[in-house]
Amino acid sequence: MEAQQAEVGEKSAKTGARLTPEQAANAREKAGLLLSRQRVVQQLEASRDPRHRQMLEQALAELDEKLRAVAAVQTLSTLP
Repeated sequence: MEAQQAEVGEKSAKTGARLTPEQAANAREKAGLLLSRQRVVQQLEASRDPRHRQMLEQALAELDEKLRAVAAVQTLSTLP
């Protein structure tokens, strides 16, 4: 997560623009979702129980949907 936050900071530093509070909140939300997704993928790789795998696959699908929603909000917030 620290690397993702550093990446966000580098991007804003490169463009010379500061993030609005909304953009910063979206970046934090995206970083948290990516971290959660990474953890679920690791658990899915280690899981052998079919019911547990199904639960993890559903969680992964929900995280992916939330990431798409955050990406859409970020895209809209960068439009002039």
